[in-house]
Amino acid sequence: MSIAAPSAQTDRILPGILLMLAFCVLAPLLDVCSKLAAEGGIPVGQVTAARFLVQCALMLPVAWIMGLSLRLAGRALALVTLRAALLVFSTFSFVSGIAVMPLADALAIAFVEPFILLILGYFLFGDQVGPRRIAACVVGFGGALLVIQPSLQAFGLIALWPLGTAFSFAFYMLVTRRVSTMMHPVVMQVHTSWTGILICLPILLAMNDGPIPDLDSVMPQGWQWLWLFGVGFWAAVSHMCMTQALAWAPAATLAPLHYFEIVVAVLLGFLIFGDLPNSLTIAGIVIIVGSGLYIIHRERLAHKVRTTLVLPEEP
Repeated sequence: MSIAAPSAQTDRILPGILLMLAFCVLAPLLDVCSKLAAEGGIPVGQVTAARFLVQCALMLPVAWIMGLSLRLAGRALALVTLRAALLVFSTFSFVSGIAVMPLADALAIAFVEPFILLILGYFLFGDQVGPRRIAACVVGFGGALLVIQPSLQAFGLIALWPLGTAFSFAFYMLVTRRVSTMMHPVVMQVHTSWTGILICLPILLAMNDGPIPDLDSVMPQGWQWLWLFGVGFWAAVSHMCMTQALAWAPAATLAPLHYFEIVVAVLLGFLIFGDLPNSLTIAGIVIIVGSGLYIIHRERLAHKVRTTLVLPEEP
């Protein structure tokens, strides 16, 4: 009896896992550059705009080299614009948080996004969500409160900004799910980048020297140019890693690896900024990660049940 050779998809699972781990290492570098720029005096709105400007400049040549068409139908353009608007708000919210908060604290709060996504799937698409997963969501939000509480005492209401990231990124993922069926991932990044620029620039021009310091604009100096370039560069590279990882390996396989990003954020936060989470924050992070992993486990079980139910009967 001959043994069948593994499929091409199976051969790509390990590279997909490695790319997802690369995303978890590289994505926090985007956060580090954002924090360095914001702490160095660059307004949050300008940091946000830099992400899209640099990312667009990097992705356009990639699309040209790959010979990809950048044409968009009307509905696709509307969805891409919505996707960009959600990503602009998500980025602005997160940079606002890490401008004063430790990286790990802000990222842990933002990681309630999978719980929000699960709840949105239930209400918007009628996805089946059992009581165990609902309970895991409640526990996960409780873990986020453990992280938020000391941050509120130390930094005030600005500690709630990462929650804005979590909610906007959850909607962003829902839109991305729809857009991904319409265009190549590189094309998606290009269009999201330039539409993000068109959203950011008018706001920054109108609000320059206005009453909201975060929407002001300044001329970068010295290292600030490097931090702003790093925001867009690491955003482009890390998200390309994640996009290709999802193309090569099942989402259910990659999802648990995403929590490795928090570990990297804790390490970078300590090495670069001297931030070390306190015991309450660590407890909250453990609860959030544990709840998220449990939800992923339940999703896998539910997927197996659905797959079994649709299998044809044997003759």
